[in-house]
Amino acid sequence: MEKNQKIFWGWYIVGGAFLVMGMNYGSRYCFGVFLKPMATEFGMSRSVISLAAAINMLVYSFCAIFVGRMLDRVAPRWIITTGAFIAACGYIMTGFVQTPLGLYVSYGLMVGLGAAGMGVVACSSSVSKWFIKKRGLAVGIASMGISLGTVMLTPLAGYIAGAFNWRFGLMALSFIILMMGVFVSQTLMRKTNPEAYGLLPDGDKTTYSHQLPETKSVHRVSTLTLFKDSRFWTLAICQGLAVMISMSVFVHQVAYATDMGIDKMAAAASLAAISFTGFIGQFLFGWMTDRIKDPKYVSFTGITFMLAGTTLMLNVQSVFNLYVCALVYGFGYGSLAPVLPLLIADRFGRHVLGSIYGLLTFFIGVGGAIGPVLGGFIYDRFGSYHYLWLINIFVLSCIALAILTLKKGKQYLPT
Repeated sequence: MEKNQKIFWGWYIVGGAFLVMGMNYGSRYCFGVFLKPMATEFGMSRSVISLAAAINMLVYSFCAIFVGRMLDRVAPRWIITTGAFIAACGYIMTGFVQTPLGLYVSYGLMVGLGAAGMGVVACSSSVSKWFIKKRGLAVGIASMGISLGTVMLTPLAGYIAGAFNWRFGLMALSFIILMMGVFVSQTLMRKTNPEAYGLLPDGDKTTYSHQLPETKSVHRVSTLTLFKDSRFWTLAICQGLAVMISMSVFVHQVAYATDMGIDKMAAAASLAAISFTGFIGQFLFGWMTDRIKDPKYVSFTGITFMLAGTTLMLNVQSVFNLYVCALVYGFGYGSLAPVLPLLIADRFGRHVLGSIYGLLTFFIGVGGAIGPVLGGFIYDRFGSYHYLWLINIFVLSCIALAILTLKKGKQYLPT
């Protein structure tokens, strides 16, 4: 019966990953909307509040190591269901916090732990295992959920925070995560990989030549072996710094815009503007990787757009300026989620994608944890975000050049 179904099950995995990543990352990126109200209510500096987002990223990235390992052996639905339940509890707890310590435990620890089970490691790795020749398109479509979720949830969170309060907004997010997370994972993310069900990647009926590189020249891999591979460190450092910049933008852009005299709702909507073109970018960059010989050139293009948008951020004086920056930056940001798993599969092989993605995510998360705290520290030290944008411009320039040095090499099988 499995072989005769009209729709290849891989596309159900794509749909499930799209929805899960949408609500997961859309909810997490709402933190920037709540930053200023939290700081005002607690009477704390922005760097102190931002530490919660940093802890969230560290917990998320550390747990991603284990998520990646489990994903090579366990059906994704159980990982995602568990993550949704833990994250929902974390958002509920955050809505009742009275101190920064409570915020660190609830949002930093609980939401970070739950988000790891619903993150790109679980979702993009699951999608990549079902496709080879259409992998770029499939991962690109799934990654679009990140932007759509942010487009929908950040303005909603901004409205709820303005009409009611930030605590009520977090309670609403907890409900969305729990209901959607459990339902989607149990219906669409039930299966591990096509071979386990007598299927071939892409829904092919016979093995074609484009599948041969997946099984040729492969070597079993250990963590120590990866740590000796320069390609691993190139990806870890570049993606870690890129996520550092992304998190600094998502956490501090709304506060930066309101400091410049822009209305709170318009400022919150600028995150949606990033995600709007990110939505387009995630599809186009994923599509491009199926047509360009080496995905590192696609990654380079995306980083270049991020660099251009960040440069424009230095001179924001109106809502129009803010949205132009957000739209340009967002398009480039759209390359991060779909291209990384494709780079991993291209360099290391799809059979160890989950494990390597999980390890990379730990190092990526360390960079991501620095972003919010760095932005808060710079604001507290200088009274503006000007130097944050200058640092981001320099770092993005270095990333773009480093990506071009990424070489191909041997591929691996899981131990």
